[in-house]
Amino acid sequence: MRIRSVLAGTAATTATLIAVAAVPAHATEYTSDLKLKGVQYDAPGRDSNSCTTGNTKNEYLTIKNYSRRTTVNLKGYTVKDAAGNGFTFRSNHYLEPGDHVNLRGGKGTDSDAQNVVYRQNCNFIWNNDKDTIYLYKPSGSRADVHSYTKSGSDRDGNGYITFHG
Repeated sequence: MRIRSVLAGTAATTATLIAVAAVPAHATEYTSDLKLKGVQYDAPGRDSNSCTTGNTKNEYLTIKNYSRRTTVNLKGYTVKDAAGNGFTFRSNHYLEPGDHVNLRGGKGTDSDAQNVVYRQNCNFIWNNDKDTIYLYKPSGSRADVHSYTKSGSDRDGNGYITFHG
C-alpha cells in the first residue's frame, strides 16, 4: 500500500510538471486584462511633427481591455518606448470589457465615445524601423510589452502591426 501511494504521488507530480511545462511561454507575459493590441508606428505620408501640418496624429497605439467583466480606468497607466519616451494617462478614461482606445500623437480632444486619447505632443514616439513598447500599470508593474521590426514584424510593410487578434 505504501509503495502504491508513493508511486501515485510521483505520477501526479510528474503530470503536474508536464502540464506546467506545456503552458506557452507567452502565457506568463501578461499580468493585466489591459494589453497592447497594435501600433501604427509609421504614420502614412512624409513624417512631419509640425502641430499644424504634420502627420503625428496618424501614429497611434491601440490598447484593449480583454476582460469579460471588468471596466478598467486608464488613469495612471503609462506607455513607453525602448528609449524611455512615454505618455501617462492623467485623466479618467474608462474601457468597458472588450473596449479599446487609440492613443494618438498630436493635439486633439480626448473622447470616450470615439475611443481616442491624444498625447498633446506633436513629436513621434515610435521608431519607424524597430522599437519596444511597454505598458505599465499605475502601480509601476508591467502590464504588457511588445517589440517590433519593420522587416520582421510588419510583413506587409504598411507601418501597422497587430499584437493580439
